[in-house]
Amino acid sequence: QVQLVESGGGLVKAGGSLRLSCVASGSISAFNPMGWYRQAPGKQRELVAAIRRGGFTNYVDSVKGRFTIFRDNAKRTVDLQMNSLNSEDTGVYYCNAVQGYLQVWGQGTLVTVSS
Repeated sequence: QVQLVESGGGLVKAGGSLRLSCVASGSISAFNPMGWYRQAPGKQRELVAAIRRGGFTNYVDSVKGRFTIFRDNAKRTVDLQMNSLNSEDTGVYYCNAVQGYLQVWGQGTLVTVSS
């Protein structure tokens, strides 16, 4: 089974930027969609952004215009560029891949935005 490994999290000041990266241990071409979820302290995990094989994307309203998701099947990566970060973006970010009834999750990377 393909494994997903996230990186790029850390501590950033409000207004700053981070780029998260998710690398797969195998081919991602069959996964549809792939995406990023986050879980803030005391809250449920929510979908932040997703991208389909054709490049179609969708974002949660709170990040539209600030976050961009990228997918590179050749490099087996899905990145999330996050700009204009605010305290509401704090949480653990998880990479996710879907193939039919199969879901694969990464271990998560922590993003902390300080005000």
